[in-house]
Amino acid sequence: MTDFHQPMQRAQARLISGERRQSVEEMRLNAARAANGFRSMGLSDGDSVAILMRNDFAFFEASLGAGLIGAYATPINWHFTADEVRYILQDCNAKVLVAHADLIPQLIGSIPAGVRLLVVATPAEIAAAYGLAVPAGFSCEGGADWDMWLTQHSSAAPDAGAPPASMVYTSGTTGRPKGVRRNRPTPEQRILSEQHAAIIYGLKADEPGVVLMNGPMYHSAPNAYGMLAARIGASIVLQARFDAEEMLDLIDRYRVTHMHIVPTMFVRLLRLPAEVRARYALSSLRHVVHGAAPCPIHVKRAMIDWWGPVICEYYGSTETGIPVWHNAEEALRKPGTVGRALHGCTAKVFDDAGNELAPGRVGEIHMRASFLPDFTYQGNAEKRQEIDRGGLVTVGDVGLIDEDGYIFLCDRKKDMIISGGVNIYPAEIEAVLIDMPGVKDCAVFGIPDEEFGESICAHIEVGEQGAVTAQEVRAHLASRLARFKVPRVIEFSAALPREDSGKIFKRKLRDPYWEKAGRSI
Repeated sequence: MTDFHQPMQRAQARLISGERRQSVEEMRLNAARAANGFRSMGLSDGDSVAILMRNDFAFFEASLGAGLIGAYATPINWHFTADEVRYILQDCNAKVLVAHADLIPQLIGSIPAGVRLLVVATPAEIAAAYGLAVPAGFSCEGGADWDMWLTQHSSAAPDAGAPPASMVYTSGTTGRPKGVRRNRPTPEQRILSEQHAAIIYGLKADEPGVVLMNGPMYHSAPNAYGMLAARIGASIVLQARFDAEEMLDLIDRYRVTHMHIVPTMFVRLLRLPAEVRARYALSSLRHVVHGAAPCPIHVKRAMIDWWGPVICEYYGSTETGIPVWHNAEEALRKPGTVGRALHGCTAKVFDDAGNELAPGRVGEIHMRASFLPDFTYQGNAEKRQEIDRGGLVTVGDVGLIDEDGYIFLCDRKKDMIISGGVNIYPAEIEAVLIDMPGVKDCAVFGIPDEEFGESICAHIEVGEQGAVTAQEVRAHLASRLARFKVPRVIEFSAALPREDSGKIFKRKLRDPYWEKAGRSI
């Protein structure tokens, strides 16, 4: 990957957010200041810098700065409640928390002792996008202003070798998020990563282009995409909050060449009236990659018809990286595929007994991206064994590989819900719900949603304490979980269907919703 100390090849490269501008060179100098500041706080190789922000200049500065001293940038979903944030801060042993000012008040009393707080002023464009009233000159006892703090430290970049990848937290069937902690890349892995990035993302150090970022960088794929763009010196346009027409305007205005997107955005773009779509020039687009959630075949075809053969798709996870990819031509030739294993990567299908299956046979998909360093779960190494089969990792998807090597998904062995590209784990919601008075048992699962792909549904078996209402259930969950984890549909019954073992027969509850929509999972 391009060396951090390499001189800028394009002086005009910059970061853009609303009316604000920052040159890539200034970003790099601030990252070096952050690195030296983190060192002055006692951080070193392997420590964690937690980041609780929307996409902002400081997000790049803090992430790059952490990497310069061998520390892990650890982004946290800013939708999380104080309890959820506290858990991650404790689990990753964060030494520092860098956070937007408007997110701090809800955390008062929840930041673990010993975690230093650096406060980033919430930018006007973000405040406007989310309807926030952010007081000027926000201050917090015990917290230092990010911009002022940076000026106190040298801009001479320390040399600590190749930076580790960000440590992104991902949930599992236990409901507790786990940090995916990768080893540092070897020189060979850095070269391979650069080669694969040119294929998957279309991003190349010798022609970095203009990148539009609207996916939240607390997620693994947008994070990897955005940080790569920053490292190679691309111009980066930050959209404060996704809006379909505004995105078209930004593409037109800044001649955007590259984007990472999710299928929900495709759906909203296609809903724009024809006259609105025709208003904007999109010919600058060279490479648009999507993933994170299944894309309906008709949506994919409609987007290719509109934008041309610039649309590509990947398949992977925080744990596996991106070993599977395909382009627009392949998508049209193999409708419904999520791609095939890239050169040097591996994807196999196994049955429940661990036998590798022949092409066309349905089983659990296991993968590995050879160009990525190996990983473990932060403080929970044994959990890796639950998803590992001979060095290949599963994300719980069931599918097949055809004779040509293309992967088609059929089902998910685990119950993960993907809503708008966001992974939501029912076990986490069920664990909170079962503690509510009046709830005897519950089942949470995904149901079809035209815009988001899936939405959350909860079926509740009421207890002897008396009836509870949907409003009370939502209030209980919202007090302990991020709001995007609160079910849209809530149903009550005296008894839930069960298997002979006594386990809730979740499929009997879930299938009617999908059958009614004319779909199956």
